[in-house]
Amino acid sequence: MKKLFVLLILPFLSCTAPKSLTAKPHSFPNPHNTKSQPITYQTKKTYQLPGVSASNEFPAARLNEFHQENDSVFVATISPENIPINPSPWYAFKIWSENKQDIYLKLSYTSGHKHRYHPKLSKEGESWTSMDTTLLRFNSDSTQVSFKIPISQDTTWVAAQEIHDYKRVTDWVLKFEQSPFVTRETAGVSAQGRTLHYLNISKGPYDKKPTIIALSRQHPPEVTGYFAMQSFLETLLDEGGKNGFLEKYRVMVYPLMNPDGVDLGHYRHNTGGVDLNRDWSVYNQTEIQQITNHMVRETTRHKNKVLLGIDFHSTWKDVYYTLDESVKRSIPDFTKAWLEKIRIGTQLIDINEMPGKISRPTSGGWFNQQFGATGITYEIGDDTPRAFIQLKGSVSAQALMEILMECN
Repeated sequence: MKKLFVLLILPFLSCTAPKSLTAKPHSFPNPHNTKSQPITYQTKKTYQLPGVSASNEFPAARLNEFHQENDSVFVATISPENIPINPSPWYAFKIWSENKQDIYLKLSYTSGHKHRYHPKLSKEGESWTSMDTTLLRFNSDSTQVSFKIPISQDTTWVAAQEIHDYKRVTDWVLKFEQSPFVTRETAGVSAQGRTLHYLNISKGPYDKKPTIIALSRQHPPEVTGYFAMQSFLETLLDEGGKNGFLEKYRVMVYPLMNPDGVDLGHYRHNTGGVDLNRDWSVYNQTEIQQITNHMVRETTRHKNKVLLGIDFHSTWKDVYYTLDESVKRSIPDFTKAWLEKIRIGTQLIDINEMPGKISRPTSGGWFNQQFGATGITYEIGDDTPRAFIQLKGSVSAQALMEILMECN
């Protein structure tokens, strides 16, 4: 009787064993250590000097020290959360004075880092004006930059880029609740408990629909890539519901991958002191672990084939990091056709593609290894004109829809 029971139950177990709902570990030629490292938290305070004050007491701020050098020069010291780190010195603080006056403000970067982001000024933290770069004065190795600004009792915001902190991104995400094609959910929570936002986009049921995944802000200062992602998504929604695209395809969006790093004013890392875009292999960091598992779980349960993963970033210039022709993927001809349509639509002479083999444990390689998909890292320059970013994001969405509608 015991043998009969075993024979009867084994077929049942083999037929019902579920497909894995978690991301697989992957090997990359150039692995990275992504175990958590200590970080140094900046002291949140208002620095009150004779007649002049500065503060980092708001989300996304970064100001590590503030002192007066002489009668007219005030020094803002900017330090990273830990080292080694990509040299992306982010800064953001408020400054004001008892009396209206012009001062010279010096940004001084520690750890040998050089100036990267040219200052933006604002009166309320929403509308921003870029400083004329000809007014900036650098020391010999660009680890300090000085400029003259007028200040008064009205607060002036000084930041490396426009501030899009966790609350501002959340407000943008909440707008999509009005769309009949969008379901807003959570993919998990960050190490400090902030929601990892997720938008599911489809017209009607999305079981068995081929799927596109988009994500942004693995690196906190990279807001120009976030701007491109916003325009890309808004165009997909505006036009995809009318042209049939969202009836045929599912779109999954993770707009803020590193909310803790954003609100802490980090250069690049999360609270684990790690570059999240190096953790797409063993998932040591909770944000990557939860989001990759969410992607796999969602697409497995709904029998979606992931065709494309686009990761929006920022760097010194516009560039697309793509997989070269030796890397097999489900839509091998997509990338060239898509980039050419973007080039024509934006009237560019050169689209600036940099194809390569899968090397580091980044999202682009992970999309290919996990799903057999095309992975693209979509980089926007730090100083790319904002109107052009919006145009490029919109044209990118239109080009994607045109190509994929022809395929399906």
